[in-house]
Amino acid sequence: MYLVDEVKINACAGHGGNGVVRWRREKFIDKGGPNGGDGGKGGDVYVRAVRDTLILKRYTEKKLMRAGNGNAGEGNSKHGSDGIDLYIDLPVGCIVKNETTGFEFELENEGDEVMILRGGQGGLGNEHFKSSTNTTPTEATGGRPGDESFFTVTLQLFADVGLIGMPNAGKSSLINLLTNANAKVGDYAFTTLDPNLGDFYGYIIADIPGLIEGASEGRGLGHKFLRHIKRTKILVHLVSFEDGFADIDDKKSFDISRMQKVYETIRGELGKYDKELLEKQEVVLLTKTDAVDVKIVKEALKEFKKINKKSFAVTMFDDEMVKDFADALVKIVKKSK
Repeated sequence: MYLVDEVKINACAGHGGNGVVRWRREKFIDKGGPNGGDGGKGGDVYVRAVRDTLILKRYTEKKLMRAGNGNAGEGNSKHGSDGIDLYIDLPVGCIVKNETTGFEFELENEGDEVMILRGGQGGLGNEHFKSSTNTTPTEATGGRPGDESFFTVTLQLFADVGLIGMPNAGKSSLINLLTNANAKVGDYAFTTLDPNLGDFYGYIIADIPGLIEGASEGRGLGHKFLRHIKRTKILVHLVSFEDGFADIDDKKSFDISRMQKVYETIRGELGKYDKELLEKQEVVLLTKTDAVDVKIVKEALKEFKKINKKSFAVTMFDDEMVKDFADALVKIVKKSK
């Protein structure tokens, strides 16, 4: 499932209805006095937190969302009906920023509602202006316009498992094998420009865009990558055996220390962005074992287990290896609950 994690929304609260000039008409009474009613208030705009991570996609094509306008007043002192409020459903974990005022807030819990735009007040009918010195007022006021603004909505994922690693570490291939995500896979860096989500035995697993050195300063996909990791419970850190070669075409140049350096680079970027990310539970997965012989795989796995006991190795072409890893990951996720 392709995830939209940032959208721009243009919303407008409803305009107030106009007040009206009306007169009470009764038999044998020429001018029975003013009875023009006030206009109704325009509808307000609210955002509401729902547990639907994919819902932002519905707003990518919408140009303007409006609350209902208030209706004009009527005779017989009837107040115009208020406009219908607009509710914009957003995923739990969204940060909403008003681009006009700079006001920013977060939707933390399902069902949270925040009013972001206020509807315009209704105008006053001529009955409102009646006084001892003005018994036949002919004035009324128009309704006021509702607030309007652009909003940036940014999602920080709530995922059970997040796949992290350098570009082309095999994250998209793995999530496709573990779930029904159908993520795009390609033999070039940054195939994944936005997170992909999949259902992993009832848990949410996210393929998070690849990281490069300097991401904590915004290089590459930088903060976009790091933003999603903050809300992920368990990190599966993918390191490719291809990273062990100085030159991928020179099979004799393999060195496990190069893989360890790649691992340490990503850990370093996590720490620079937020030291708390280093405290998250982590699983290490060495990928593309088909690039080297079995002896090197065993040796590399032994070295990485010294760093993290929860270290595994797979090739995406071996269904049995992937299944064994999936079974182990399910146990780790269940134990973390």
